[in-house]
Amino acid sequence: MTNPAAQPRLMNSLKRFADPVYCLMRLMVGLMFACHGAQKLLGWFTPPGKTPTALDALGTVGAWIELVGGLFIALGLLTSIVAFIASGMMAVAFFMAHFKAGGTGWVPIVNRGELAVVYCWVFLFICFYGPGRWSVDALLLRRGAPASPTPTP
Repeated sequence: MTNPAAQPRLMNSLKRFADPVYCLMRLMVGLMFACHGAQKLLGWFTPPGKTPTALDALGTVGAWIELVGGLFIALGLLTSIVAFIASGMMAVAFFMAHFKAGGTGWVPIVNRGELAVVYCWVFLFICFYGPGRWSVDALLLRRGAPASPTPTP
């Protein structure tokens, strides 16, 4: 009898790509998040015929977190801190903009808050997982580390 928990050999061989694929995911999610901020602050990526909406103070802060935070996450710069802030911002966005929007309830698919929930959880994962090998954080840590350990007498 075979062990049902054992993975096929092909799946085990794919694990070697886990870190590069994670870093590509971090890059893409960060860039997509930055696009939301660029749309709100700079008017980029606005659908044809639609004018950018005016932002209040909270919306402006959120848009800056999206733009700058998304770029930092994409580059892997101060990744865990920025991802934690972005995750919190998306939780606030869900509860302030979607949860009580029109009294549609707490179900994200109903109140159109599924993207906020996904971003919140992905950023929380990035916060705990860290930047990965392909990041500015990893480059900075490598530069600061000694080339070889110094033996102690």
